[in-house]
Amino acid sequence: MDSKGHISFQFISEPTDVNFGGKVHGGSVMKWIDQTAYTCARNWAGTYCVTVYVGGIRFYKPINIGDVVKVDAYVIYTGKTSIHIAVDVYSKDFDDERHEKKTHCVIVFVSVDADGKPVPVKEWIPENEREKKLAEYARKLKSLREKISEEMRPFFED
Repeated sequence: MDSKGHISFQFISEPTDVNFGGKVHGGSVMKWIDQTAYTCARNWAGTYCVTVYVGGIRFYKPINIGDVVKVDAYVIYTGKTSIHIAVDVYSKDFDDERHEKKTHCVIVFVSVDADGKPVPVKEWIPENEREKKLAEYARKLKSLREKISEEMRPFFED
C-alpha cells in the first residue's frame, strides 16, 4: 500500500481520558479515531477533507489508563470524491509485548476545495488479497449505508 494510504499514531492514555468505570472514555477513543483517520484521508487526498460518515464503531475491550495506545488508519476504498478509511485501535500495558485490538470502525471523508465543494481524489487500487477483501468490505458497508439512509430519510424531513 502507498505510504500515504496508511498512518499510525501511538501515545499513552492519560488520567484525563478516564470514564466513571476507571477505563478510557469512549469519547476519547472516538476523538483519536477521528484525528488519525482525518490525517490518513488528508494525506491521501492532498486537500482538506470533511467527515461524512462514521459507522459501525465497535468497542471490543476497554483500554486501561496508562496503556500504550496505537491507532492505525488505512485507505480501503475510494469513490470519485470520497475516501473510506478503516481504523483499528490497539492498546497494551508497557509490560506486554504485543498490542491487542480494542476498537474498529470505518470513516468516510470527502475531499473538498476552499469553497467546500467536493473534488476528485486519486483512485485507491488494491494490490493484494487482503486489500481486495478490504475493498469488498467497504463496498458492502456502502450498500448498507445507502439502505440505512433510505430508512432514516423520513426522520430528516421537516
